[in-house]
Amino acid sequence: MNKPATVETARTKGGDSEKITINLGPVDLGQIDLLVEEGFYSNRTDLIRTAIRNQLALHAGVVRETVARRSLVLGLQHFSRRDLEAVQAAHERLNIHVLGLASIAPDVSPELALATIESVLVLGAFHASPAVKAALAGRIH
Repeated sequence: MNKPATVETARTKGGDSEKITINLGPVDLGQIDLLVEEGFYSNRTDLIRTAIRNQLALHAGVVRETVARRSLVLGLQHFSRRDLEAVQAAHERLNIHVLGLASIAPDVSPELALATIESVLVLGAFHASPAVKAALAGRIH
């Protein structure tokens, strides 16, 4: 079963974002700083986010096709304790496949997660308690 409990398609903003680190050569970095200094962008991050969004827009068709082909949920998918208890009562197991953010509520026990989640594949971010992540470690791809 790959039925989402709560699904939202949204671009994350502000505090909902994940931090990444990139290494740039001094010439690229200097050009970025020049464009910021000239007022094209408010800061380095603004330029980098814009460049990434432009590339994602350029490849949007490929992303859509791949999401459909691989049966991925696009956006946000959250599982509460109640959701997983319902899955358990129905004697079903979840295959969580998300492009975006998948989250499991903090009150979900490792035992409940193990009993109800067959596999986890997340392209993006996966939020769960350390205990749940440890319990599902062999099922996270």
